[in-house]
Amino acid sequence: MSEELIPAEELDDALKRAPEWEADGDAITRTIEFEEYMEGIDFVNEIAEVVEEAQHIPEIDIRDGSVTLRLKTEDAGGVTDLDVELASRIDNLVD
Repeated sequence: MSEELIPAEELDDALKRAPEWEADGDAITRTIEFEEYMEGIDFVNEIAEVVEEAQHIPEIDIRDGSVTLRLKTEDAGGVTDLDVELASRIDNLVD
């Protein structure tokens, strides 16, 4: 997986692999809604294995009823294929 920065003009095309995610400055984000707070906690625990395997940790904001994930590759200063691939893998876990 490449850690080369995806140019801004190519990011929309790259996000076709993870269509639920949006460009957000120098990162990509997705908010997943849940009926109960503990469902969000369970989801974070579920993605933990995928995140650990990828060795790429998203910013995670847990609220009552939602979890927002934010991905970027710090060393590259923005979004790379590593972020888009992890976003796609996370999407596969969302019911």
